[in-house]
Amino acid sequence: MNSRKLLSETRRTFPATEVHCQQPSRILVVDVTSPSWTNTCSVLSEALENTLCLACSLTGPCRVPLLSLYVVQNQQECLLPFTQVKENFARIQACISELRSLPREGCFPQRGNGVVQAVQDGLQQFKQYSRHTAAGGSTNSSVEITILTSQSSKEMVKQLEKKLKDVDVVSLRRIQVIEVLKRDFLEPEDVEQCMPAEEPSSNDVAILGMDIDVHTVKDNVISLEMLFKTWLQDYGTESEHLHLLLPSGGFSHAAAPRTTLMCLKCDLQERLLDPALLSGTADGTVRAADLNSPCQMAAWPATALYKLRVVKALKSEGVCESVLYGLPFIIKPTSCWQLDWDELEINQHSFHALCHSLLKRKWMLLAKREPSPNWNIMVHSYYIIVPSDSATLLLKAVASRELLLPSTFPALLAEHPERVHGPIESALNSLEVEVAYNPLHLKSNLYKHLKSVLYKPLHRPRDQRPERHQPKQVCLLPLTSLASLCSALLVWCPQRGGGQLPDTLAVQGRQHTAGATFACSWRSRGMGIA
Repeated sequence: MNSRKLLSETRRTFPATEVHCQQPSRILVVDVTSPSWTNTCSVLSEALENTLCLACSLTGPCRVPLLSLYVVQNQQECLLPFTQVKENFARIQACISELRSLPREGCFPQRGNGVVQAVQDGLQQFKQYSRHTAAGGSTNSSVEITILTSQSSKEMVKQLEKKLKDVDVVSLRRIQVIEVLKRDFLEPEDVEQCMPAEEPSSNDVAILGMDIDVHTVKDNVISLEMLFKTWLQDYGTESEHLHLLLPSGGFSHAAAPRTTLMCLKCDLQERLLDPALLSGTADGTVRAADLNSPCQMAAWPATALYKLRVVKALKSEGVCESVLYGLPFIIKPTSCWQLDWDELEINQHSFHALCHSLLKRKWMLLAKREPSPNWNIMVHSYYIIVPSDSATLLLKAVASRELLLPSTFPALLAEHPERVHGPIESALNSLEVEVAYNPLHLKSNLYKHLKSVLYKPLHRPRDQRPERHQPKQVCLLPLTSLASLCSALLVWCPQRGGGQLPDTLAVQGRQHTAGATFACSWRSRGMGIA
């Protein structure tokens, strides 16, 4: 690391973390030197605000425990020091409003080292935060950095490789370099094609055991929102989530005992957020899934290892969807780093072979969940495993006898009067026909509702921040904490300077309030808070 003192090397205060969370802390670095920042600013702010309102509303462990935000102009600026996301949506909204108010295109020349300096400062800030929380008995051991830029991602990676080679990156799980592509128009059905890849690609590089992932994303709200929503998913690779147990007869030597089971080690991934876990969307009875319940599985948080034993194969056309319930999960071959490389490879090939064989036979699998030692009475839950034309399986809970209610299904009449047939046909003919359902075409105003529930105005004094004329290297602090300091300095400066403020006096101050830092600049014609 360079010998000069970085902004974050001065002592800071940080919020305390109440519980340990497996999710990493997040540092977002936004390069605003782009010629197209005018358009990117609005779509980025909306996408970030939408995602964080979800993170603040979801019950259970916070999926984005801590967030810090930097912008890079002619130098880096910390808009948001590390802040707990939950219970702080008002502060996050104020930060995003600050992001929206930044000067638009043509204001800042492109300089490559600003992003690298922001990364170095963020790492130093996290290092100090980790020391602070460790002293209080809490741990938050890893951080991920996402860099949004319109510069060449290859050039950005070269700069990061050069500058970070002597930096302590033990706590750094990953750096994502996201190159924002300018596009005038994007059809919603094209969005998933430009989402960042979840698995390492050929563009990934490694620095001292730390990954740098390089992706591109289109310059629109939906694409950026999908990028930020990856923060809500668990991509931890410390352990596998699911063991899928199959009879050995079809996968190993014929002489093997029939009681021997083949184990495919898999990861579970959510396909949807559970609306019942969003505060403000239910009647107050919302609670997180009980991981000890025999009738519930959860991909979040990934703290339990589930075991599903395949008991039967089912014809695809023989499964009635009315007996399927609950949210679906995506099953993938595990990427757990603790497994031997050869074992990972064999496991992945076996998983792909299973997907291919199920598609070819047009089968689904019926699986029974293995009981937990915490259950007093052994209760079995059952699941249907559905193949697809991708290297994934779909997992859905299926009803057992105890859950099924009586129902009658009257036979469909073979004939019906023409006087009712004609109007029905006419109504159907007037509908627009879609080849496939795309949820990106539908909006429910959920974001607006959640923001209204979370909205808590920040109490600020009447003398709001003046207009930004020239960016400075600062960290924002709620203005309510500056009054006493400014008063003291106004008394001190005249005493030391012969009764008047010096022509130019730059001071960088730090204090233990609200977990933030700040910098002030005083001049003889007035005082501006940067």
